[in-house]
Amino acid sequence: MPADTPATPALESRFPNVGTTVFTVMSALAVETGAVNLGQGFPDFACDPALIDSVKSAMDAGYNQYPPMTGVPALREAIAAKTTALYGLPCDANAEVTVTAGATQAILTAILAVVHPGDEVIVLEPCYDSYVPNIELAGGVAVRVPLTPDGFRPDFDAIASALSEKTRAIIINSPHNPSGQCWTEADMHQLEALLAPTDVLLISDEVYEHMVFDDLAHQSAARFPGLAARAFIVSSFGKTFHVTGWKVGYVVAPPSLTAEFRKVHQFNVFTVNTPMQHGLADYLTDPAPYLNLPAFYQRKRDLFRQGLEKTRFRLLPGQGTYFQCVGIESLAVPERELGDADFCQWLTREIGVAAIPLSPFYGEGFDQRVIRFCFAKKDETLLKALERLARL
Repeated sequence: MPADTPATPALESRFPNVGTTVFTVMSALAVETGAVNLGQGFPDFACDPALIDSVKSAMDAGYNQYPPMTGVPALREAIAAKTTALYGLPCDANAEVTVTAGATQAILTAILAVVHPGDEVIVLEPCYDSYVPNIELAGGVAVRVPLTPDGFRPDFDAIASALSEKTRAIIINSPHNPSGQCWTEADMHQLEALLAPTDVLLISDEVYEHMVFDDLAHQSAARFPGLAARAFIVSSFGKTFHVTGWKVGYVVAPPSLTAEFRKVHQFNVFTVNTPMQHGLADYLTDPAPYLNLPAFYQRKRDLFRQGLEKTRFRLLPGQGTYFQCVGIESLAVPERELGDADFCQWLTREIGVAAIPLSPFYGEGFDQRVIRFCFAKKDETLLKALERLARL
């Protein structure tokens, strides 16, 4: 650099301990090695052509300028109707539904809307990697409470112990990423009773709501009046309709919470892609695509689990999402025991299949020797991966 070139001012990082995510690292390694990528959570198959046609029609009809800040009315009405039909929650499209630029933005906006500096927010580990940075951006303090090891069930004694006068909110996620476990009706009633005497708010991350298997019902916070009255309920069209790159989600919340949410939302992203919203509103007139989604993904889950049964992986229960977790404790590689992160590196380089370790989903990197595969892939992709994993 020439001596007279102005220097870039130094700054103090907001996230001094944050580096490249494990998803980026493992996806890059998969490309480098030619591995089958079952790491990052997105489909490798196309969405329904009818959904594309609906978006094209919206573009052709001239829906290409700013929509209302809260979301296209037809889409908000469709979301409200769907919420009421599935979960029995009366829902006002104008006062209680906001369309967002994906679920990640929805969660950040909810946290920024209600968390003040010094407030505590309970997160249940392992958890999605945006939760804690979102809390820190708001000046809040993340209080980490582990789910039970291996079983990934809520520990209500530990949650109760974590509640304090400073607790502003708790974030829950069911079906759960990364474990694939689902909260039960009894779990939700227990949370409802625990929070009843408090003013603690709930952020309920339900982006995998339509991926619940084995005839189980998704236990949305919307089903439980004591939770719905204090909840931001978050979901994602990207997950539901195989269009993760569109980044369109939504939040359902009581009017007073929605009002605060929208104060931040209008300065955060202001609004969301117009033709996508109109296309989704049209597509939602037929409930079959999301009602049939559990069967679609359960078939893929079962295909993948049957193949894994021929390996030395220990299969953990997978009640929901499009992820399958496995234990690696019976796999010595080669003649030594690797932690989950090193094992995933070895698996990618030597076996040719990329997975994600669970330890990065914990603040302290807790390693219980469990890794996660994504089965939201074409059958040929899964069969190719299983053929390679059969070497184990």
